[in-house]
Amino acid sequence: MNDTQERTDGGIEPHTLYIVATPIGNLGDLGDRARRTLERVDFIAAEDTRHSARLLKAFSMNRPMVALHDHNEADRAPEIIRRLEQGESAALISDAGTPLVSDPGYRLVRAAQEAGLPVRAVPGPSAAIAALSVAGLPTDRFAFEGFLPARKGARRARLNELAGDARTLVFFEAPHRLRELLADCVEIFGPEREGALVRELTKLHESSQRAPLEEICRRVDSGEEPARGECVVLVAGADQHAVAAEQESDELLKALLAEGVSPSTAAAVARRLFPDAKRRDLYQRAMILNSD
Repeated sequence: MNDTQERTDGGIEPHTLYIVATPIGNLGDLGDRARRTLERVDFIAAEDTRHSARLLKAFSMNRPMVALHDHNEADRAPEIIRRLEQGESAALISDAGTPLVSDPGYRLVRAAQEAGLPVRAVPGPSAAIAALSVAGLPTDRFAFEGFLPARKGARRARLNELAGDARTLVFFEAPHRLRELLADCVEIFGPEREGALVRELTKLHESSQRAPLEEICRRVDSGEEPARGECVVLVAGADQHAVAAEQESDELLKALLAEGVSPSTAAAVARRLFPDAKRRDLYQRAMILNSD
């Protein structure tokens, strides 16, 4: 049997690590190849064995599992590599979606490659790509940022670094921090920057809304859009002409603030020199720059 046939019909190769994508909500999204791989490997490395046991049970699979997560990957990877070197095959899965995408597995994949062992992809569901496909924002160029820092200062610092990025930005966020992230996006990217909030992908209460960031933030704050479930926040890339103008106005605001001018007065002065900018936006930028 040649290599192409093996990978088409689900044949499992010894010494091989398979990176298998699993459903992000709808069990019907587990592909035939992924199912055959999980049925036939010698063992499965799972982010949470209890969670993954429910997936295996749903498809009447009964394969041995070992836990591989953020807290034990450095110690567990050498053990898995030894088993692969001895001729076993293994599948790596996360709790949902594609492993390594904001999930453990990087150290294991690197270790397998460095040991000269084959690493095969069994592609499938990914929350980031699924959200992009339904958000209605440009998809020709995008940047996946995953989870931003939980601490406000570090989160805002990263958002400031991304404010001028022309690519569509993709973030994961936990429900209990969603309001904070959206509020920071409104302040740093501007209330009229287009965004999208995609929740509960492939599940019963899946929702996708595209609107100005300020509108999305208002809907979440009011409870119109519940802050629960798995959330993907997308932000349209910056208009490069607007970015250049903002950089110029920022330089002016910084100079005025350095001279002791109040944020309100600095915004009023900048508004006369940059008539296309809104005074409220200039004032918000002056407040941010003044606090920094």
